[in-house]
Amino acid sequence: MAKYIFVTGGVTSSLGKGIIAASLAKLLQARGLRVTIQKLDPYINVDPGTLNPYEHGECFVTEDGAETDLDLGHYERFLNIFTSQANNVTTGRIYQTVINKEREGAYLGKTVQVIPHITDEIKRRMLLLGQGNKWDIVITELGGTVGDIESLPFIEAVRQLQWEMPDDCMVVHLTLIPYLKAAKELKTKPTQHSVKLLSSEGVHPDVIVCRTEEPLSPDIRKKIALFCNVKQDAVIEAADASTIYEVPLMMMREKLDLICLKKLGLTHYHEPELGKWKEFLDKLKYPKNKVTIGLIGKYIELQDAYKSILESFVHAGAVNECKVQVVNVHSEFITDENVCEKLGNLDGLLVAPGFGHRGVEGKIIAVKYARENRLPFFGICLGMQMAVIEFARNVLGLKDAHSTEMNPNTPTPVIDLMEEQKKVTAKGGTMRLGAYPCILKEGTLAREIYGKEEISERHRHRWEFNNAYLSQFEQAGMTLSGFNPESGLVEIIELPAHPFFIGVQYHPELKSTVECPQPVFVHFIKAAREFTEAKIAVKNPLLQSEMI
Repeated sequence: MAKYIFVTGGVTSSLGKGIIAASLAKLLQARGLRVTIQKLDPYINVDPGTLNPYEHGECFVTEDGAETDLDLGHYERFLNIFTSQANNVTTGRIYQTVINKEREGAYLGKTVQVIPHITDEIKRRMLLLGQGNKWDIVITELGGTVGDIESLPFIEAVRQLQWEMPDDCMVVHLTLIPYLKAAKELKTKPTQHSVKLLSSEGVHPDVIVCRTEEPLSPDIRKKIALFCNVKQDAVIEAADASTIYEVPLMMMREKLDLICLKKLGLTHYHEPELGKWKEFLDKLKYPKNKVTIGLIGKYIELQDAYKSILESFVHAGAVNECKVQVVNVHSEFITDENVCEKLGNLDGLLVAPGFGHRGVEGKIIAVKYARENRLPFFGICLGMQMAVIEFARNVLGLKDAHSTEMNPNTPTPVIDLMEEQKKVTAKGGTMRLGAYPCILKEGTLAREIYGKEEISERHRHRWEFNNAYLSQFEQAGMTLSGFNPESGLVEIIELPAHPFFIGVQYHPELKSTVECPQPVFVHFIKAAREFTEAKIAVKNPLLQSEMI
């Protein structure tokens, strides 16, 4: 029977429940246990697919096409396993299921209530992943903060499970220990109130993880343990880290994994095997080179909007033993007059995915700059489509070329709505979602990058390359190097005459992990490193002769 660990949060949001949950899972996995994580979000949206990135950050897409919370990206990056629709549940999905059952007459005339019907459905979802003997431990992160009115049914469900399964579940509560600089001391009162509030709802934490800027003294740990009714060794310090990938090692030093194993009565485990993880960290912390990559997007004020891309840069940088410095450039403010000023000092350019017309012309100008100046270029989804439009306008001479997403009446729709999408009216969960195969042409950059003929990558889009213009692009020098074998959809474009110019319709960032960095990102950073080395050599002829 699987064991269950619930991770809750108090005092404030954005403390890092997802990172703590993923770090604990990584440690348990490294000890030989089969571990998965799920996220329960208290908002009423069925999924985050229709949410603006400013509202909820990135929408992470799983292999099976579920639009989920960005924390699932952390789970996959840490554990190197796929998640699915079952790993992310929202209040909206819970209520939708219960209401559908009520309409079908499943409750036999009973009055449908939060308790027991809503909480029963929440518990069913919490326990679902643990069925079938696939996992030894299921970690469940509860979104929001203890005390939020929308979180109450989830907390109540955990209370019931603590009562029903006292030996098979436990609660890890993440809280904040603020440091007051004026007083030069840490304050435990917010944590005490947070635990008191959680306890008043019937849930008693077994472990308290304390986010802190300063080390916790033995006296503070003892005070927290006394007032929060936990053992002193169950008060865990979670200091600020220079990178999220240090957190598993920090939690191992605090023995968080051993405390949980003891509480759950698990004895079949070995010493953690973290050799690859430590090797990755060494390369990440002690790079030999540095590159500057421009990230062109329209949500750059909010880093969570491009979380998977930023983490993919981290993974690819470590492989290349190279520090990747990301410069955010708002596409809405790029013009023909200032593009050289904004992009002139970059070693590579990534045009990010997105939707809508805002910032599109700036992205097209940026693509043109990269193409004409032989700057390593990487376009993802909308970024690939912008590269197609730029090439059509400035190489093919189709001055009115555009996407029907931005200009439905364009006379030259080089990017058009997918045929199967033309009758779709509902917005939620109706895009082309999830993993699809792609066949790579021999002798292309894409084939060199992946090293095989067929790949599978995840998608999230409605518009596609218009194959009516396929021959025109090929004749003008663009290689269409990747196709979906069933639909003929163009998945990858590249320019052979350019040192590194590639655009992909899919989202490669969604599959990059610490142990398996995404190959397009790895080769992109390698190209950027070679670009900057070439610049240095030109500026320093003596160095150039030494390199030769």
